[in-house]
Amino acid sequence: MRVALVLYGNLEFISGGFLYDRMLVDYLRRQGETVEIVSLPWRRYFMGLLDNLSANLRQRLLSLKADIILQDELAHPSLFRLNGSLKGQGPPVAAIVHHLRCSEARPPWQNHLYRLVERRYLATVDGCIFNSRTTQRTVAELLGKNMPAVVAHPGANRFAITLTERDLAARAHEPAPLRLLFLGNVIPRKGLHTLLAALALLPGQAWRLTVAGSLEMDDAYVRQIRTRIAEAGWGGQIELTGALHEDALASCLARSQVLAVPSSYEGFGIVYLEGMAFGLPALATTAGGAREIITHGVDGFLTSAGDAAALAGHLRTLMENRDLLLAMSLAARKRFAAHPTWEDTGAAVHRFLKELVLGNSRGGPGLPVTSHQ
Repeated sequence: MRVALVLYGNLEFISGGFLYDRMLVDYLRRQGETVEIVSLPWRRYFMGLLDNLSANLRQRLLSLKADIILQDELAHPSLFRLNGSLKGQGPPVAAIVHHLRCSEARPPWQNHLYRLVERRYLATVDGCIFNSRTTQRTVAELLGKNMPAVVAHPGANRFAITLTERDLAARAHEPAPLRLLFLGNVIPRKGLHTLLAALALLPGQAWRLTVAGSLEMDDAYVRQIRTRIAEAGWGGQIELTGALHEDALASCLARSQVLAVPSSYEGFGIVYLEGMAFGLPALATTAGGAREIITHGVDGFLTSAGDAAALAGHLRTLMENRDLLLAMSLAARKRFAAHPTWEDTGAAVHRFLKELVLGNSRGGPGLPVTSHQ
């Protein structure tokens, strides 16, 4: 099977969505499939819309030697109209949907526009690959119907982990300060400002924070974060590492005690599971798919997006009750162990793609409305 993957930028970009795409490409190639990467340039949203008028891009898509075209839904601005004009002239198209742009927190007028464009785009594809049931539901609500799809949750087993239960017990009972990890690109949606507001409500000697994620995606926001840290006198308590590659990230996860990423929205949240693999209770929000991963009070805590006071309360509980921290660490690791692997994820998507290609060769998709991992 020949697969063409269309996306913005390249697969080496560090984010949960691009990790999903990389793992999927790797799996398909290991199964003997041919995967061609079709990279479109990153550009501002409204400039991306103009790609739909590009005769060169239209010809590029028409000339693909593929049995199926995969598209990362992140690139929908450049494809929402082009896809429709190519309908019936090439192979089937499947979208990898990590989360809808119109689900993020922003002014209503902007999300109204994004909703119109994403609805138009999703109506042009023949099937969807969803990272969570939450994402599947949001797409069904947007379209007013279900569509041929597979829900293939991201795996979280990319690290070699040697921590034992004894190691987790020793780590949990190490004396203060509590070592917190924020893992994510430093952009407003990830909620670092909410975490800092929560930490301002706690004794400074009781915590240390490592922020591991790109500092290059939103210069204005990063400046605000640096200013907040400087004004609070937290220079010795907060480390901004920038983006970390796997070995350094694994080391950071292993020595931390709690993962706190209070995003305003997550389609799924691979980061929470990866933290759980290292026995880190996860602090997240109820906005999006984190509820599919975290059981409140068992392996982590869930708060409303932006609720710094509630987040501070949960952090204080873990600081003061190290037996509870250990119990939640063990529960987090158990939750991770029960989760599908990246091999399971790849296999589920692979089956779906083959069914989609087979259905197309018979003159129609012939697929169930939903197919679960």
